[in-house]
Amino acid sequence: MHPRRLLLAALLALVVASAAVAQGADPSFNLVNRSGQDITEIYVSPVSETYWGRDLLAAEVLPNGRAFPVRLSPASGCRQDIRVVYADGRPEERRNQDTCRIVDLVFGTAQAAPRAAVGSGNPSFNLVNHGGQPIREVYVSSARETHWGQQRLPRVMQPGEHLAVRLAANDCVNDVRIVWMDGRSEERRQVDTCRLVNLVFR
Repeated sequence: MHPRRLLLAALLALVVASAAVAQGADPSFNLVNRSGQDITEIYVSPVSETYWGRDLLAAEVLPNGRAFPVRLSPASGCRQDIRVVYADGRPEERRNQDTCRIVDLVFGTAQAAPRAAVGSGNPSFNLVNHGGQPIREVYVSSARETHWGQQRLPRVMQPGEHLAVRLAANDCVNDVRIVWMDGRSEERRQVDTCRLVNLVFR
């Protein structure tokens, strides 16, 4: 084949391939509820993010049998973490999902066991900011300790965001302290975090 024709053929193939990639790079999808109960919260964030961000449902709910369109910017990438919270307070997560290849992501077909059934010795939990202002500091320590330890927030925690607090197994009774952006502090003492999924501050 003539070199010029070979070059044109290669360029054409590159254009076609690029168009195919562009068409398949939309990370948006439909979240389908088949759990048998309402979904009250939905969070979607790129796997590179530490925080869940805002609740996409806001004050609404997603009834059983209905779908919610999750519209994402191509700039967010294809790999997403998804978290829902059911009406009974139980969360369910799907991590590292390639949503560019998903049309419908169904929740409820394979129910996750409640946390208490998995093991009552896991004190880790999610700290949730449902207040009207950001949280600037978070401290968590065993109730046996006399000091708070290190500040756990890598950055300011905006309203609606979650912080995953990872704690050593079997030390269930913990003290939690937060500092709001206005300087006001709030504490929860002697909390049995092995019985919690979400610890909400308002």
